[in-house]
Amino acid sequence: MKSKIWLSSPHIGTNELQYVKEAFATNWIAPLGPHVNAFEQGLQDQTQTKHAAALSSGTSAIHLALILLGVKAGDTVFCQSITFSASANPIAYQGAIPVFIDSENDTWNMDPELLKIALDDAKQNGKLPKAIIPVHLYGMPAKMKEIITIANEYNIPVIEDAAEALGASINEKPCGSFGDLGVLSFNGNKIITTSGGGALLSNNGEIIEKARFLATQARDSAPHYQHSHIGYNYRMSNVLAGIGRGQLEVLNDRVKSRRNNFYRYKQYFLKQNNAGFDIKFQEEPQGYFSNRWLTCILVDPTKNKGLTREEIRLTMDTENIETRPLWKPMHQQPVFATSQNYLNGVSDKLFENGLCLPSGSNLTEEEFDRIFKCLDKILLK
Repeated sequence: MKSKIWLSSPHIGTNELQYVKEAFATNWIAPLGPHVNAFEQGLQDQTQTKHAAALSSGTSAIHLALILLGVKAGDTVFCQSITFSASANPIAYQGAIPVFIDSENDTWNMDPELLKIALDDAKQNGKLPKAIIPVHLYGMPAKMKEIITIANEYNIPVIEDAAEALGASINEKPCGSFGDLGVLSFNGNKIITTSGGGALLSNNGEIIEKARFLATQARDSAPHYQHSHIGYNYRMSNVLAGIGRGQLEVLNDRVKSRRNNFYRYKQYFLKQNNAGFDIKFQEEPQGYFSNRWLTCILVDPTKNKGLTREEIRLTMDTENIETRPLWKPMHQQPVFATSQNYLNGVSDKLFENGLCLPSGSNLTEEEFDRIFKCLDKILLK
């Protein structure tokens, strides 16, 4: 069988191992330590935020953000519908009620107009949400200026889910720095990885200190183990933070590679579109800079000679090339089937026609050759 071409595999450099060896040599294996401190400082510098807490996952970062904003059982939280379930699951952890907001066509992210309608309805019903969670889908920034303006009008805090968008920006302002709280993920498939990990960002030092406290089991200052609050085991270890330090040093290279992948696919499909196809991409609005974590295409069969995204996906799978449909919207998920939503059909269409292509920063020329030969076979057919 041919070797697997992954959708987005980890890409480790040379310095990560040195930092890990340093952790072993100094016996800083247990959670916290100098690598955690340095990694947090590096994340602050990269995102232009004042404070960062390195955590065990992006999911834990969203969960802590909701706790710190006082979200409790019965409260509502507005969340982007087309996203990974980790954006929405922590709402349920708190016993809160998610309300899902559909996307706009420009960035595929939360539609500010629908958000305004939803907030007007909530105000009229006397139950405004405790938080709003927009997401930067596949590294493409959401319309944060519009979303923040609307949120401020109703005095609702914004948890900015930038899990897929480290290295992306709007008018050179980094993703993760727009909301009251920002969230990053370093899962194994992300643009940089710590194996598993995440971070919570804010310009509010007090709220990040509270996050660190809660993330280390909420231990009170006492010689014995004493707890006045429910805590969580959400802190990142010093070893994993060492990997993160090495990864952060090559972030710009990883972004460059991912963006080059996008342009290679764009040039390939431009030739195909000139031959009668109409494959669409997630395009950057003026002033927007995507890290192109994943390159995604839209394949409308009515405009592509009956070709569907599933035909591409299944054919590439026979060649051991991993592709994946776009995220299934939360309002379509069985677990959230009864949740309130504000829809315009955009995310449904994106899920129906969208496909993520192999986008790793470590893709080789040989692998690209295999991908393009497979696509040639599909399109010629």
